[in-house]
Amino acid sequence: MIFSGTDDLSVLALAVLIDLTLGEPPMWAHPTVWMGRMLGIVEQRLPKKGTLALTSGLMIALVLPLIWGVAAYFTAFWLKEVHTIAYILVAAVLLKTTFSVRLLHKEAALIRRYLGQDDMEKVRARMPSLVSRDPSVLTAKQATAATVESVSENINDSFLAPWLFFAIFGLPGAFVFRMINTLDSMIGYRGVYEYLGKASAKLDDYVNLIPARIAGLLLVFCAGFLPGQKLSRAWIIMWRHHNRTQSPNAGWTMAGMAGSLGVRLEKDDPELGYQLGEPDREIEPQDITRTVQSMYLVALLGLVISFAVVYVRGSLI
Repeated sequence: MIFSGTDDLSVLALAVLIDLTLGEPPMWAHPTVWMGRMLGIVEQRLPKKGTLALTSGLMIALVLPLIWGVAAYFTAFWLKEVHTIAYILVAAVLLKTTFSVRLLHKEAALIRRYLGQDDMEKVRARMPSLVSRDPSVLTAKQATAATVESVSENINDSFLAPWLFFAIFGLPGAFVFRMINTLDSMIGYRGVYEYLGKASAKLDDYVNLIPARIAGLLLVFCAGFLPGQKLSRAWIIMWRHHNRTQSPNAGWTMAGMAGSLGVRLEKDDPELGYQLGEPDREIEPQDITRTVQSMYLVALLGLVISFAVVYVRGSLI
């Protein structure tokens, strides 16, 4: 009963409406925040080096998503038993916490506004909400490129992948994905978490293999309908440059966006650096607006695809 798709059409539609109109819930009531705190408590007690750290990292990469998936399963099951309306309303609120379109737009728009005001102090103060690199040395051009990169990369992580996991697996799928993504964002990188976070990073790579490529293809398709963008160039650059990033997934949307706009997106880093695009002009703040336009059009098409998958799932069960 929990995996019936008919009610989930309403759940997904209402969740998106909540996101676009109300935005994020308070921090104390946000399940993704709880996921981070849970991981923080567990991570502090685990070794960071050697085989034991690798084994511990594999365990938390499997167990924590399972915990959230099981919790979401039984919550949804209980709500269905109470009443269909209760399920739709509560499940929509819960689903909304696994994705965000509005917040990504809001943060990018703030950077765009401060760049327009030539207020680099405010730009650098907001950059940590979008990127992990040191904002204190960013120029206006670098901050613009970093914002374009972040928005295009997060098209997948912030909303498309959670929608697709919900469409296929219901509410448990969305929560499992969000916990896996939280693991990757918190410990799935090199440095102190080289061993403990390896399994989390690999698992995140695997679960995003298909969604990231769908996101890249949708972004390229949308370039044919938006001003200041070019579909053929987006297609060529996406195929040529998608493998230049360390992540096997991030490059698809970032390279596609670089090609669509005809700009270069780059990161200076001895280990994680990349150059995407064959530019025919310098990047400009207006490119942030163009990227957000792409984000919304991809979101619309991704939502249509997700609705279709939910409908098919409901028809098969």
